[in-house]
Amino acid sequence: MSIEKKSFGTLADGSEVSLFVLKAGVVTATLTDYGATLVSILLPNGRRGHVDILLGASTLGGYTAKHPFFGVTVGRFANRIAGSRFSLGGKEYPLFANDGKNHLHGGLKGFNTFVWSATASEGPKGPTVRFGRTSPDGEEGYPGTLEVSVTFALSLQGALSISYEARSDAETFVNLTNHSYFNLGGEGSGSILDHELRLACPSYLPVDAGLIPLGPAAPVKGGPFDFTLSKRIGRDIAAAGGYDHCFILDRPGPGQVQFAEVVEPVTGRRMTASTTLPAVQFYTGNFLAGFAGKRGSSYDKHGGFCLETQFYPDSPNKPEYPNCRLLPGQVWAHETIYSFYP
Repeated sequence: MSIEKKSFGTLADGSEVSLFVLKAGVVTATLTDYGATLVSILLPNGRRGHVDILLGASTLGGYTAKHPFFGVTVGRFANRIAGSRFSLGGKEYPLFANDGKNHLHGGLKGFNTFVWSATASEGPKGPTVRFGRTSPDGEEGYPGTLEVSVTFALSLQGALSISYEARSDAETFVNLTNHSYFNLGGEGSGSILDHELRLACPSYLPVDAGLIPLGPAAPVKGGPFDFTLSKRIGRDIAAAGGYDHCFILDRPGPGQVQFAEVVEPVTGRRMTASTTLPAVQFYTGNFLAGFAGKRGSSYDKHGGFCLETQFYPDSPNKPEYPNCRLLPGQVWAHETIYSFYP
């Protein structure tokens, strides 16, 4: 097991940006402190070779330019808030509308646009990098000064854990996630529609044209959103209109719940995912269209899939949804684990 720190370049304001390369067993994960971003995951691919299963960019410029949130830490609020506003404590808070009339993934300058502090160490879970930043009161319209950390650790067994912590000095809403796009055939290798997916999620949230949840969760059984038994991602995708929906975990209680298993049938590569969070946004790269990837690759529609663990979209405006409100003195703490089987 090892950790290596390397330069990833310099921003226009002179800020130095670094890469952190975590190696444990046969898996290598690379991260950057720009956006607390997961840059690559390398798995063995035949004799002394490897394949990168994560969509992203080869250079810092690919992450500072506009991109579809490749591998970044999303905050303060992952997913959408309807009408770009919410009420809290009798006061209305307007937010930046960056997705039509709605607020998406933290607004104009979300957590993915900042250089985070970084501390690398050999921890009990393996090589570890802890990223941290302070989001000041009023940033993107949110109340409260928020102290945030995101810790990535890679185990010898190929498990990449992502642990989130947040504390605020005022009542606020928090919903953090990682927005990695996976392709177990390798980034740039084509569509993920033949990947086989099982989701232990008996219900999902129907959405309107703006991808805002319409209300209560609906059962998936027997319809195009039913992944309770493993099936090809592409089998019912046309009937679903593309997947960009929040699926509700079958959760008997608190703690880690394994909710997903994905298999790439040609190579046999497999990944599983578990989380302490109540839901996952399953997204199939519906809006990818000729994005320049790594080493000359190109990412087109359905070139990757996301399993973004989180609270429900638009939770601040829907009190019937699980509560992601954070009060002073409390700690917002959750963990997601992605495990890889080459």
